[in-house]
Amino acid sequence: MLSSKSILLVAAVLLLTFAAQAQTPQFPIVKGFGGIYEIPDATERPDGTLEYKILVDLTSPSEDPKQISRFVDNVARLVNLHGLAGVTRDRIKVKVVLHGGGIFSILNDGNYKKRFEVDNPNLAVFAALEEAGAEILVCGQSLIARNLMTADLWPGVTIAHSALTTITTYSMKGYIVLKF
Repeated sequence: MLSSKSILLVAAVLLLTFAAQAQTPQFPIVKGFGGIYEIPDATERPDGTLEYKILVDLTSPSEDPKQISRFVDNVARLVNLHGLAGVTRDRIKVKVVLHGGGIFSILNDGNYKKRFEVDNPNLAVFAALEEAGAEILVCGQSLIARNLMTADLWPGVTIAHSALTTITTYSMKGYIVLKF
């Protein structure tokens, strides 16, 4: 039989577990997307005194074109995770270069709808990323390979000569490359 002290301890642990699971997602830098949670026990955290320079190489297509791509939302999560840990917006520089199958997530609503029968759910995330200071680029070579033109894309995107040269250029400028 459990003592009253043991029962209280078990109850406290269960309460803390449920409270941690019931947290509301936070959006410290990218508003409304990339929701993340505080982890009070985490001792390994980003350093708020550093400047983070990150280039996301986004080639993965959406698993369900009717939903926000988890890869696009993960860019917002990346920014928000740094923000929650104390990295200020001016200390995180993010560039996203889309190519390969990821290129379709940047289509404007009209072209996305022709292809997938719904408006592009990713555009609101890209707009929120841009508002948070991220730069969104698309590979010009991928546009040609897929018979797409600038007019087919979300107007906030910047056309890059290629993803390959964007990656090599920003790597030389001190950006770390993450592959999504």
